Amino acid sequence: MSNTLVIEPITRIEGHAKITIQLDEQGAVTGTQFHVTQVRGFEQIAAGRPFREMPALMARICGICPVAHLIAGSKACDEILAVRIPPTATKLRRILNLAQIIQSHALSFFYLSAPDLLLGMDADPAQRHVIGLANADPELARGGIRLRQFGQQVIERLAGERIHPAWVIPGGVTAPLTSELRQEILGEIPEVKALAQNALDVFKRVLPNFAMEIESFANFPTMFMGLVGSDGALEYYDGLLRLVDADGNVVQSAIAPEAYEDYIAETLEPHTYLKSPYYRPLGYPEGIYRVGPLARLHIAERCGTPLADAELNVFRDIPADQRRSGFYYHYARLIEVLHGIEKMEILLDDPDILNKRVQASASPNNQEGVGIAEAPRGTLIHHYQIDEHGLITAANLIIATGHNNPALEKGITQVAQRFVDGNQLTEGALNRVEAVVRAFDPCLSCSTHAIGQMPLDIRLVAGDGQLVDRVMR
Repeated sequence: MSNTLVIEPITRIEGHAKITIQLDEQGAVTGTQFHVTQVRGFEQIAAGRPFREMPALMARICGICPVAHLIAGSKACDEILAVRIPPTATKLRRILNLAQIIQSHALSFFYLSAPDLLLGMDADPAQRHVIGLANADPELARGGIRLRQFGQQVIERLAGERIHPAWVIPGGVTAPLTSELRQEILGEIPEVKALAQNALDVFKRVLPNFAMEIESFANFPTMFMGLVGSDGALEYYDGLLRLVDADGNVVQSAIAPEAYEDYIAETLEPHTYLKSPYYRPLGYPEGIYRVGPLARLHIAERCGTPLADAELNVFRDIPADQRRSGFYYHYARLIEVLHGIEKMEILLDDPDILNKRVQASASPNNQEGVGIAEAPRGTLIHHYQIDEHGLITAANLIIATGHNNPALEKGITQVAQRFVDGNQLTEGALNRVEAVVRAFDPCLSCSTHAIGQMPLDIRLVAGDGQLVDRVMR
């Protein structure tokens, strides 16, 4: 008789989800499903609201990466206004986004995944957490906490709030940077840069311990997608979308934000509230791709800062059939933390960063706008349409975690088939199934919105656990 294993909840992730694993009569894994069980519905909440409210409203989608929604929403509104925002405002938005990437990557690596990486996938669960990490390696844990603190403090210094700031608005930002705050941030750069380099050194030392995980953590050919600058360098704020295949060959280059629907479509699976985007020309599921830190290092020709470029060259020495492994999301995050610190320093050293002209004003000149930015977890798309009164008539959000959903599900199956034996279950094997999810660092509260009629599964369960009734749509 076949059996089903359920991992619920998945631990050390942002949001709520569960995994079901199907086993045959011999105890072998025949399939898995990744169930995202929460619904946010911001696409519907936006309807009828004034478009100028969108950035601050959409920032409420997430407490971990609100800045990404703030920026993508503001860029979409910039397009509705048809304004060119002041250059200083663009630079300040870039710094804010870099600060968010640094703090979010630090959270993902040090708090959520490092207990597996530094203590071991099979370590005692009672110790395999951030406190256990702090006991085992106090210096590394303190460094991770400090890196996250730095990113959050930069957000607070610029925008007034660490979480859900409203400083970025359609047309620019609400206030310029002061010379005092600029010097405070610059004064901390050497410290956090050294901490990022140390974390990379520690991670590279433990990599040989994870050969099996590298081989099976979503290690299969997919396309990769993200923004690149006009010079082909790593880009988080502006630029055009690029897709490459698993070998690095360009599949589609220079996709403008307003043309994204020509290349990206979305579908639904009945077992989850998370949408599944795909590359439209190839269809679903053949057109799956990945976004985020690992994808960005595959599509970009370089980082564009010296220390990060040196680390990128080391990363690219890894054989291509290993480098595509989802396990290397961790490596890519640390390289991006280092790059973010370097890039922030460059922007802060620009004399124009203190310019007080940081906002353009206009009335709506377009009835549609698309804003694309790179969130910590990957490409984020906000698409708004308005009526003649400036009220939202339609909103479409494609979240980084959504882009990754099809590849993540496939990765869960690959890991489960490698490590899970229904005849001899171990905690370490099931932890590896969860760990591949952590490698993608999904932000599930960001990602569940709407497309047509969402699936619905209501179960009536008796006190003894027996299923009494079930209604599905």
